[in-house]
Amino acid sequence: MKFLVETSARHAHVSPRDLETLFGKGSELTIKKMLSQPGQYASDQKISVVGPRGQLNVTILGPTRKSTQVELSLTDARTIGLVAPVRESGDTVGSAACKLVGPAGEVELKEGVIIAKRHIHMTPEDAQAFDVKDKDVVSVKITDDSRSLVFGDTIVRVHPTYALAMHIDTDEANAAGASGEVYGEIIK
Repeated sequence: MKFLVETSARHAHVSPRDLETLFGKGSELTIKKMLSQPGQYASDQKISVVGPRGQLNVTILGPTRKSTQVELSLTDARTIGLVAPVRESGDTVGSAACKLVGPAGEVELKEGVIIAKRHIHMTPEDAQAFDVKDKDVVSVKITDDSRSLVFGDTIVRVHPTYALAMHIDTDEANAAGASGEVYGEIIK
């Protein structure tokens, strides 16, 4: 059984408070494009993530979250001089610091920059069909004509509101030569 493998480019999730600091009082995210996970979207709003050696522009994904975090690839983090840990989304304690710059203000993040751990979103029904459970760690094979690759250490995330899809970052997609519509399968 195969599932869609999507490339998750650098992005940020922001809290309502930080959104207002970056874009002004009363600011709200506006939808540019809906994403595969129900209710998630790429917004029209972009910010700069500033590190010791440079900055990158990133899109804010919506809706807003309880706390602000930035997800970069390892190459992105190194490019701007950050040492960010590989973590699951939301696990930002002790992660890298940066400055966020928007058109109306700046936010100093004491922590919050991570390299997102590759993962597969599944509903409980999907998990049953694949014979896995939440937080299982699996290997996923992506087959390509020239750069087939097995990704180990892939976390399974199960929730009723998820849509079946694996997320990898741009470094991982480049390593697998993954572009366009790409599918993976769990191997044991």
